[in-house]
This record gives sequence, C-alpha cells and structure tokens, in this order.
Amino acid sequence: MSSSDSERVRLEHVSKRYDLGERALSARGALGNRVKRAFRRGTSDRTELWSLRDVSFSVMEGEALGILGPNGAGKSTILKILTGITVPTRGVIETRGRVAALLEVGTGFHPELTGRENVYLNGAILGMTRRDIRWRFEEIVEFAGVERFLDTPVKRYSSGMYLRLAFAVAAHLEPDILVVDEILAVGDVEFQRKCLSRMRQVGIEGRTVVFVSHDLDSLTSLCPRSLWLEAGIIRETGSTSEVVRRYLAAHSASVGAGMASISAGPVTVHRVRVVPVDGVTGTPLFRDEPFAVEIEFNLAEATIGLDISVYLTNGHGTRVIDEALSDRDRSRVPPGEHRLRLEVPPLLNVGEYTVGVWIGTQYHDILEIPGAISFNLEGSDRGRPSRALVLRLPMTIDSLDA
Repeated sequence: MSSSDSERVRLEHVSKRYDLGERALSARGALGNRVKRAFRRGTSDRTELWSLRDVSFSVMEGEALGILGPNGAGKSTILKILTGITVPTRGVIETRGRVAALLEVGTGFHPELTGRENVYLNGAILGMTRRDIRWRFEEIVEFAGVERFLDTPVKRYSSGMYLRLAFAVAAHLEPDILVVDEILAVGDVEFQRKCLSRMRQVGIEGRTVVFVSHDLDSLTSLCPRSLWLEAGIIRETGSTSEVVRRYLAAHSASVGAGMASISAGPVTVHRVRVVPVDGVTGTPLFRDEPFAVEIEFNLAEATIGLDISVYLTNGHGTRVIDEALSDRDRSRVPPGEHRLRLEVPPLLNVGEYTVGVWIGTQYHDILEIPGAISFNLEGSDRGRPSRALVLRLPMTIDSLDA
C-alpha cells in the first residue's frame, strides 16, 4: 500500500496478539515468566490469541469508513490501535492529525472533575488551546444537554449524560480523525439521530470518521464504504450496502431449513420458507423489498372446501397479516403435491416476524402451525420502531386561506 497525501489513516499488514491468562507483572515476575518459557521449548503456547491478522486498509481525508463484524472479530482492537491505547504486534499504523475517540462511556473523563472541567481537559488532550475550547464550549454544552449539571462532578452523571457530553466533546473539538465505537447504542433514538447528523457534518468539514456499529442501518446511512472483519481478518471491503447484504447472508440461518414434516388428517406440510421475491433462500430480507412465503404440502385425498391461511405475527404479538385462499376463490385443491406462495409487498416495519399456517375447512380445523418459521426484516424503522405497517398512504395539505 503506497502512502498518499490525502490519507488520514493507514494500516499495513497489522496483526495483534494477546497472551491469555497473563496478568500485568513486575519486572521480576516478567523475568520469571521468560525463564519458564525458555524451559518449555518445543511445547506449543496455548495462551495466544490473534485478534488481528495481516490487516491492511486506508481511510482518506473526509471519508467515513464503517467496520462491521460479529463479536470477537477484532473491531475494537482496530480502534484501540488507531487511538494508541494498544500497539500492533506486527505491521505499521499511521495517522495524520488529531484523533478523538469515543470507545466507551466517559473515555478520557476524570470522575472527580466537573463536566465543565472535563471539556477543557479533553480539549487540552487533543492539543486545543483554551481559546479554541472556549469558542466551541457553548455549542458542546447545548448539544449534550447537560447545562444544569455542568458544574457537577461527572461521577454523579447517569450513563446517558456521560455519553452525551463525551460525544459532544469528541465531535466538536475539531479532530482530524473521529473514531466511534458501538457506544452510540447507549443513547436514546433522538440522541443517536443527533450523533449521526454530527458525524456527517464532520465528514463534510473534511475530517475522517471511523465508525464501528452493529446498527447496520446507521452504518449504511453514514458510511459509503465499509470493511467486514471476521476472526481478525478482512473478509470483504467495498460499498457498505453490498458488504452489509453479504454479511447478513453469511450470518443468517437458511429460513425453513430443518423443519420436520407435520401431518394431520389428509394433509402433510413438508416445508415453510420465506424468500425475497427476486432472490433465493438464505439471502437477507429487507424492509423495502417484497418477499414471499412458500408452503409445500401434500393432500392425500380430496377434501371438500379445503382452505389455507397464512398469517404473520410481529415481535409485539400482533397479527399484522392474515390471508386465506377463501379470500380469493373457493377453487378445489386436488390430491397431490402442492406449493402455496403468498407474496407480501414492502409494507411491514423492520423487526422479527413469525409465520403461522392454518389448514382446514369452514366446519373444522385440520392442522395449524402457529410458529412455522421466524425471520427478520432488515433496514431502517425511520425513527418509528413502534409502528407495525408502513403504508405510505396519500397525504395532502390544503390551504384554508381565502
């Protein structure tokens, strides 16, 4: 990787090893450990953990880079290396400019100092002059919303107050590189929205953002490019939307897999699955794309008035969709193997859903599977997680002025 004048962050073949089970030791203890290891030549060291292996990437000036991956993938290790909290075992790390980090609540705060004092302390750590901090001070306090508690020691702050002030300081003291971990999940929805808006503004101002989050919607909206980390290795890098799709596909169970056939009377249900209308089984489902529920079943003998109902229940226990064959026609279903397919347009909010199946006639139930399969719709809830449906009904405003 060649260095560029526009690069703010550069990692070349970075690896990080941790020795598990070893405590911080005195010089005598460390010497003792080295002697013990010398006498264990030829035996394998089972206490090593490689959190990162040969990781290389760069982030340009004004770019927002997302980092995603499962727990234990090495995401936080990268951020700690970027901020100088730890050093790589191998490889080269270069950063150009001041780095501000928000890795956990109150990072860099002194608990005995007041909120006001900690703003100036953090600014000084970032290399800001007192005059520069004073120029930004009112903006920081207003963003954090802690005016009443500004002269209170931060050890008495709630975690939410701590977070708001810590982020406000990190984002407003004009760092060249802003590093943010999953910590934003601690805040409420409105505060998360403010934080994302501020991080976008940081990018517009020509500063660099490195953002780690399990909130893939926030990651997609903020970061045009992301890298997917898995077991300490970069598995993929590229457009965030494409990386997110492939990440979800790799970590999603194939819907419908492993379901045993269920029989009652003349009916046997072999499989229930949920698939994108234009995709294949096992690919992620998104809120703004249609999907289909498919039921494969066998009817052993002709059954007069056979009806089939498919219903979806959301995570709050509300049945949001309930569709039946009889809603359309009363056509006979002949004996044999069949596949019923119900296509659902993009009208449900994000979240987890359960598919239920009922088969019977007007006069009696034959078979019901209330929890045939569960699935998730990914995407954004647009800041309205409680609504069940997203119908986009027509809405107009008419002027009543004469």
